[in-house]
Amino acid sequence: MFTGIVEEVGTVRSFERRGEDGRLVIEAQAVLEDLREGDSICVSGVCLTARAIGSDSFAADCSRETLQRTTLGRLQVGSRVNLERALTLSTRLGGHIVQGHVDGRGRLLDVQGHGESWTVRICYPPELGRYLVFKGSIAVEGISLTIAALADEHFDVAIIPKTWEATNLQYLRPGDEVNLEADVIAKYVERMLTRGRERVALS
Repeated sequence: MFTGIVEEVGTVRSFERRGEDGRLVIEAQAVLEDLREGDSICVSGVCLTARAIGSDSFAADCSRETLQRTTLGRLQVGSRVNLERALTLSTRLGGHIVQGHVDGRGRLLDVQGHGESWTVRICYPPELGRYLVFKGSIAVEGISLTIAALADEHFDVAIIPKTWEATNLQYLRPGDEVNLEADVIAKYVERMLTRGRERVALS
């Protein structure tokens, strides 16, 4: 479980294909401070398990499902990724509950600067639309953000200078894909309502 507050931007050192799976090696500093073998770590919105932890890097294995559903399979040497260690019971929940279970890939459409802030427009897959609400939470590349505007095929998020400087958003360009995770609370609400309607229909 994560908060969507990125701790640092890491750099892909290598990406090795292993059949339909793969292994990433990521250069980092801050997240290595107390990272242990087997710990969960969020890599651009994807929950992975840390392996082979060194003085300036760690490795993580990626399954076929992860590579197909997320943008990790498109990473190259030098790609920048957002990193966050799993939250603890004493962690301040500054963002929202992020599981690191990517629902789908979106596409960055536009970035507009407004003085010291930015508006980022992202196209989302149709199946995610039912979970998105104006002023609701969305994780983009593992970043906890608030939907500032919502349309049938895209949404806008407002980016403050701190978020711009501390994440990989500054390195993305229109056309780039991004990992999206809808708010888990919306999924549970939908499930409960669906089950309720099913029980009524059967009664």
